[in-house]
Amino acid sequence: MEKKPHFVRREFLPREVPSISLALLLAAVLLLNALLYLYLNKFSSSLGRVETDSGLCPFGYFKFGAVKNCSPWLSCEAINREVRKLKCVGEGAVKKLITAGIRDHTATDKVFLSEWKEKKVVLSQLTNSELKEDFLHGLKMLKALQSKHVVRLLGYCEEQFMILTEYHPLGSLRSLNETLHIPKYKGMNTWHRRLMLAIDYVSVIRYLHSSPLGTLVMCDSNDLDKVLSQYLLTSDFHILVNDLDALPLVNRSAGRLVKCGHRELRGEFVAPEQRWPYGEDVPFEDDLMPPYDEKTDIWKIPDVSNFFLGHVEGSDIVRLHLFDIHAACKKKDPAERPSAQEVLDTYRKVLTLLIREAAMPGTREML
Repeated sequence: MEKKPHFVRREFLPREVPSISLALLLAAVLLLNALLYLYLNKFSSSLGRVETDSGLCPFGYFKFGAVKNCSPWLSCEAINREVRKLKCVGEGAVKKLITAGIRDHTATDKVFLSEWKEKKVVLSQLTNSELKEDFLHGLKMLKALQSKHVVRLLGYCEEQFMILTEYHPLGSLRSLNETLHIPKYKGMNTWHRRLMLAIDYVSVIRYLHSSPLGTLVMCDSNDLDKVLSQYLLTSDFHILVNDLDALPLVNRSAGRLVKCGHRELRGEFVAPEQRWPYGEDVPFEDDLMPPYDEKTDIWKIPDVSNFFLGHVEGSDIVRLHLFDIHAACKKKDPAERPSAQEVLDTYRKVLTLLIREAAMPGTREML
């Protein structure tokens, strides 16, 4: 007798189940995107905060460390009574001294790593009274430009030519790459953190171009090494400008432009308008050198940012996203270059975009 084929009945899941699973996945994706949006919105707001809302004190006062209250700048009496010198860390025959965590001082300064209320500070003292006017000018700029972008002034004494500032143990940006290879800071050596440093740098330039004193040009910037020496790296990996000695003022309404020094400037790092325009056959004469404006700072941004980005994973992607704005910064005509604010806005947009893109692969895998 022929056997009839025996069919096994299979139980199929209801069609609603995949739909429900897909709906749950989509809901999770939407939730993740909402959280990402909130994070980016908060992040962008923190980047765009105004210069004076970062816990700064009124003019003539400072905060130090974890102390919540503002203290008045230390006077001559207070400095002499309360500041204890630990060791001399700077003096000599060179024109400039760059010491870890120390402001950029002339060789006529004696620079002391010191202590005030159990905190490390930097005390610099002019030793040549003939340079009194330079000392007073530097002090004036330091007082007037106090902000989240500038090394913190703690006190001064005009009679004894002393300036007291905050100490930053990581030193100048010259040693950034070495710092990032220290085991403690290797976790900071990412495209994200490096781009944040570039944003900090452009933020300083933007601040100087729209400072309380007017449009200031960073003249101590004839090569990359010199630029890096002007800035300190804080322990929480932010950038502070520390040398305010050469910041001439541009005043377009009064027809005032600037010249960075009285010597001929050479090399590709400086802007074209800073170079002698009359060729090798005509000897350089300072009186014949045309002045220029703050767009010289814009020309240098791509080279400085290239240093910040380094050669870590993802840095080439960042460079690709910044290609157009950097090309604009290198326009030969200064008038065609973007403002520091426009560069800063672009940097922030690129950072936000790349953070979003870094988060999206996880959401795609969920689908």
